[in-house]
Amino acid sequence: MTEKRATLAFVAAQANVSTATVSKVLNGRDDVAQDTRRRVQLVLDRVGYEAPGRRRVAPSTGKLVNFVCEKLSSDYALEVLRGVVEYGAQAGVEVVVSQESAAGRDPEEWAQGLADAGRTGLVLITSHMNSAALRSFRDRCIPVVVIDPLSPIDDGFVSVGATNWAGGREAADHLIGLGHTRIAYLGGPEAAECHVARLHGYLASLRAHDIPVRPEYILPGTFEQEAGVRGMAQLMDLPEPPTAIFASADSIAVGVFEEAARRGMVIPRDISVVGFDGTALGTRTLPPLTTVAQPLRNMGETALRLVLRQAQDGLMGSHRMELATTLIERASTRAL
Repeated sequence: MTEKRATLAFVAAQANVSTATVSKVLNGRDDVAQDTRRRVQLVLDRVGYEAPGRRRVAPSTGKLVNFVCEKLSSDYALEVLRGVVEYGAQAGVEVVVSQESAAGRDPEEWAQGLADAGRTGLVLITSHMNSAALRSFRDRCIPVVVIDPLSPIDDGFVSVGATNWAGGREAADHLIGLGHTRIAYLGGPEAAECHVARLHGYLASLRAHDIPVRPEYILPGTFEQEAGVRGMAQLMDLPEPPTAIFASADSIAVGVFEEAARRGMVIPRDISVVGFDGTALGTRTLPPLTTVAQPLRNMGETALRLVLRQAQDGLMGSHRMELATTLIERASTRAL
């Protein structure tokens, strides 16, 4: 049997074990019984199987990386993708782009499909990939880098993000510096790590300036425009509404603008608004949006660099890299 026909699934069937067990044998894992290991190795030797991860790093093999995102239409994802593609062109890497969700997918089948296709690695923007699913890729020597994961992943994997805590602190510091003390926070999903970090930065700023934390001013939600509409409406209906809002995504800030216009409010005369992300959305609002910019293009480039480094070294990495945020002051904020 030739190597091309000898898939991981075929080896597993011949040895009467799971594909995960074959992957463990290939990667030298010690959590496989000796008798099972010998049986699997006999089949591997008989069919001449070579792990796809090892084929990928051979000098003659082309480099092909998958970029997977749940919502490619967002300005956030498009900026990250631009960084991936631009660096890929420099490094001689072809980037395959797909819009799909990890939810509901069998991670073993997904990982095996990429391994059989000889993919160099995977860059992910997703809210559903957990550590157990990521191990399916690691077992097959497929480097994966997750960009700003919404759900927590353990320390055994590589992720790239921004300094969300510092960015949240800077946004609140900016508003406090303008004289605001009634500052609301419109956040993302409560379990999202980036939301938690931005919220804690905001809270740290309030406490550092001896400003009381008002629970009614803190509204988690989603990173969608509609969340900004709902949050703004809820805040403006309070007996004492805020004078400023820190929206934890530019898309949320756009929703704030929408609801403000519906109520006949003028930004920043009636309320100051700060966003987060630094996407093109902030340049299209009237007035232009003050925002905490993430280095999105650089995050994409860094993610691809880390994938290629892992593939070249043959080692799966284990760390988080954070890139610095920057406050961009525009016309949506003013002093009281």
